[in-house]
Amino acid sequence: MDSTMKLPALFGSMVFNEETMKEHLSTASYNAWKKCITDGTSLDISTANEIAEAMKQWAVDKGATHFTHWFQPMTGVTAEKHDSFITPAGGGKIIMEFSGKELVRGEPDASSFPSGGLRATFEARGYTAWDPTAFAFIKEGSLCIPTIFCSYSGHALDKKTPLLRSMDEVSRQAIRILRLFGDTETKRVTAQVGPEQEYFLIDKDLYNQRKDLKTCGRTLFGATPPRGQELEDHYFGAIKPRVAAYMKDLDETLWALGVLSKTKHNEVAPSQHEMAPIFSDANMACDHNQLAMEIMKKVADRHGLVCLLHEKPFAGVNGSGKHDNWSMGTDTGKNLFKPGSTPSQNARFLLFLAAFIKGVDEYQDILRATVAFAGNDHRLGAQEAPPAVISIFLGDELNAVVESIINETPYQEAGKRTLEIGVDVLPAIPQDNTDRNRTSPMAFTGNKFEFRMLGSSQSISGPNIAMNTIMAEELKQFADELEKSADFQGDLQKLIKRVFTEHQRIIFNGNGYDDAWIQEAKRRGLSNLVSTPDALPAYTAEKNVKLFVDHGIYTREEINARAEIHIENYVTVISIEARTMVDMIRHDILPAVSSFSSTLCQRAADKEKAGVPCKYETITAKEIGETTDELLEACNKLASDLAMLPTDTEKALTYCHDVILSDMARARSAADQLETMTAADVWPFPVYSDLLFSV
Repeated sequence: MDSTMKLPALFGSMVFNEETMKEHLSTASYNAWKKCITDGTSLDISTANEIAEAMKQWAVDKGATHFTHWFQPMTGVTAEKHDSFITPAGGGKIIMEFSGKELVRGEPDASSFPSGGLRATFEARGYTAWDPTAFAFIKEGSLCIPTIFCSYSGHALDKKTPLLRSMDEVSRQAIRILRLFGDTETKRVTAQVGPEQEYFLIDKDLYNQRKDLKTCGRTLFGATPPRGQELEDHYFGAIKPRVAAYMKDLDETLWALGVLSKTKHNEVAPSQHEMAPIFSDANMACDHNQLAMEIMKKVADRHGLVCLLHEKPFAGVNGSGKHDNWSMGTDTGKNLFKPGSTPSQNARFLLFLAAFIKGVDEYQDILRATVAFAGNDHRLGAQEAPPAVISIFLGDELNAVVESIINETPYQEAGKRTLEIGVDVLPAIPQDNTDRNRTSPMAFTGNKFEFRMLGSSQSISGPNIAMNTIMAEELKQFADELEKSADFQGDLQKLIKRVFTEHQRIIFNGNGYDDAWIQEAKRRGLSNLVSTPDALPAYTAEKNVKLFVDHGIYTREEINARAEIHIENYVTVISIEARTMVDMIRHDILPAVSSFSSTLCQRAADKEKAGVPCKYETITAKEIGETTDELLEACNKLASDLAMLPTDTEKALTYCHDVILSDMARARSAADQLETMTAADVWPFPVYSDLLFSV
């Protein structure tokens, strides 16, 4: 950060935000934009032209030469096609132009983006449309305009469109509930999100020597190092100078782009760290997290580092997740998951809590499916992340409240009398009233739920679309029932008690890592979708399809397409990893260990002639020879099984999990054993000790 620029001036300096719009737009155009945001009205072309001209002039003044519609196709990353502002003016001159039409709509080639069959390969046309609820920003000399992305036929080809739909729907249903409680002021309820982002930093030179890291984002080989995370000295430890310089640069770059980067610290594993932002609305949070992941990698490159976002870059140490903190807030400043100080506020809180508990219980399978992909399979259930079983942690205080309502028994802290919803004031439930349960997939932390199953590399849109839609469904059911009630207070109490009673199986406050919990979860009837092939069929389960279709989040075709894309992605990722493994074994590991073995044999022969003991050489050469044969056999089987990969994607999904991953594990075991026997200067790439402790 320029020493002359203070943080308030730096923050959002590269964003065409509301304050900047006030400065550059006429009052009429600014008000038209505000009305577009609040009421969903469309902008006329003259207003769009004025906004485009102001946006262009601001961007050019900031040094921008190009503009791009910045969108989020179903790849998990962002996409952008850049066009310059220049327009020929005759006489070999140019002028800088940018019209309202160019602002609100673009037409990139859609043929190479995944569509899951929503369009034929020859149908190349796709459209981007400006999302006026998200601010434009300048990145690397281009004005980036956040947009949705759809096909020629109108199908959503991106992650932003269904997210916006789900935000509108959950707001619509929440307003119905608030009206029942006499709230006539709230016009909109917004899903609020704060995604914590974990990542690894490693030295760039070492990274470039690892084909697996460059191709797959994770190490496919690596013996356990003498030291990993056993000393427990990295978590929240003093940040090393090189990392601190990176974090400072990252913060300042993100702040200029309006990203609310707040917290930074060392994580559990060596070379692992975390960045967490302040809460924002779900749309902005998703945009900013996509932007943050991109910027994290680019800033790392400036510092001679590489930022790894894979869920499990290194075996044997903790992987990286992304904790999605989710809540709901009104445009009047109320957090609907914060217990209030009055009976009415408490009753409202309990009703929203009941909706969330019911929704998670009924749609646990689709929530699990939204975090299912190849990288995340390495984390979930691995004693470092939540198990694959979905459950909700409420904490001792809130759990006691729920149980007292279910059992109609006295609540101790409330004067030893039975709680009457809408009459009694609940005890204060502070945000951290109990020990934080890091083994829970869905933990209540005072005024929000922390969905802890997300993988570090994934877009947060999918899980938030699901939570918004599930909540909308439950609130709709509650509103349909209570709007007909002649005794609101009495029926409200009955509804909340019924829901807590029928769905208490999803509440679990114990140790999710304990094997006994898996058995208990099975007894309760909870699903345990251990792997991605187990979880992905939930996308097309009829009850889940109906959920999204009924609320207008996806069409049936759109959700089927997303299921197909997830299946294809899993198969593609596993296939790439397997091919990379075969390549590294044949071109790097086998030649290196064979050469070393030959050297040992020659030394043994020379020593034997000289009458010198050669126990190390002969024993090691024999062990290397035997293990090399094992590795060769495993490699050949992996290559052979890869060649037999089914062409049917659903069959390939199961085949990759059951056959290819098993082959890869066998090959890795032999290779890692060879690493421990081969001289360090001969082994063909940096080992874990180098990678984890070099920064």
